[in-house]
Amino acid sequence: MTAPDVHRAIDAVWRLESGRIIAGLTRMVRDVGVAEELAQDALVVALEKWPGSGVPDNPGPGLMATAKHRAIDRIRRDQRLETKRDQLGHALETAGQDTAEEEVDAALDDEVGDDLLRLMFISCHPVLSTEARVALTLRLLGGLTTDEIARAFLVPEPTVAQRIVRAKRTLARKKIPFEVPPEAERAARLSSVLEVLYLVFNEGYSATAGDDWMRPALCQEALRLGRVLAELAPDEPEVHGLVALMEIQASRADARTGPSGEPIPLLEQNRGRWDRLLIRRGFAALLRAEKVGAPLGPYAVQGAIAACHAQAHTPEETDWARIATLYQALAHLTPSPVVELNRAVALGMAYGPERGLELVDRLVGERSLANYHLLPSVRADLLSRLGRSAEARAEYERAASLTRNARERGLLLERAAGCAP
Repeated sequence: MTAPDVHRAIDAVWRLESGRIIAGLTRMVRDVGVAEELAQDALVVALEKWPGSGVPDNPGPGLMATAKHRAIDRIRRDQRLETKRDQLGHALETAGQDTAEEEVDAALDDEVGDDLLRLMFISCHPVLSTEARVALTLRLLGGLTTDEIARAFLVPEPTVAQRIVRAKRTLARKKIPFEVPPEAERAARLSSVLEVLYLVFNEGYSATAGDDWMRPALCQEALRLGRVLAELAPDEPEVHGLVALMEIQASRADARTGPSGEPIPLLEQNRGRWDRLLIRRGFAALLRAEKVGAPLGPYAVQGAIAACHAQAHTPEETDWARIATLYQALAHLTPSPVVELNRAVALGMAYGPERGLELVDRLVGERSLANYHLLPSVRADLLSRLGRSAEARAEYERAASLTRNARERGLLLERAAGCAP
């Protein structure tokens, strides 16, 4: 195996195993920053040794073993560790190396699933800003480098690095415990975790800025973490609801762009290119959410909306009336002008463009939508269907001026040019 092949293999192993390693180490050292440093040390050792010795047949445990040795070294140097770390340090002084390593093995290997769940709750703690939560989650649980995160969100790498450093310092300073929060706090904390995964997925699904319409790697990472969370928290319906939404949305990925990367709107997509496996997985996740027995929350309702589209083999078969009803339910759960805008689209498709335009026109004065490019975009589509071409053209041009995504701007200007005088 060539050196580049080895490095690619190490990178793949790191993406899969880093969250588990960091989670286990965090339980020992009670500091997510120190845990990441120890895990990074293990990665450096692999990068130094494996090109010469070859990648082990089972590389994940190899990285974990190296991380354990680094943890033992840390315990030797630090006599002020608390609880279990004090006991492990005492074991190193009074017993042999083998006994100490067995203790560390037990500390790392027990309750791996719980450790990952705890790490999710720490990475997405409400004490951190939303940007910091996103960056820290992708760094610790996704194994992405600061450069990869920066490129994904089109911000300078030093900005991402600073967010991550500040986040770890904040967690250490505020002494955030490495635990699944108590019942009284769990719902609020879980909503923070879901919000981060949703933000990451949406940025990948419809990039807010840049030259690409989609960033599939972000979708894949959010979906992977969502699936992990669904297994760690099987009794949380909103987790399954979000996974259902992401599975079904991700099923359209291949159909959402043309040969040159240009966007293809939902109603114009070749539905034969939708991934039926992902759709089935989405339906299964939605069923899990419903089986829990609790009323459906916002993510599960959005998953149900996505399922309506997935069930329709052609745009004409779409049950737009049901979608409009579901958006009304969503508006009741999470009142928002954006939800109302989506409901207007559904109303326009179910009952005619006049009905949709009536609601959109009521949203024009919303301050929160003043620079939201989809408001004039939706209004332009409804006006075009009503034959009010000049007005539609002006709205498409306004939408194009507001979006920061180059691909989307091109599509909107093309629509504007297509409006007959």
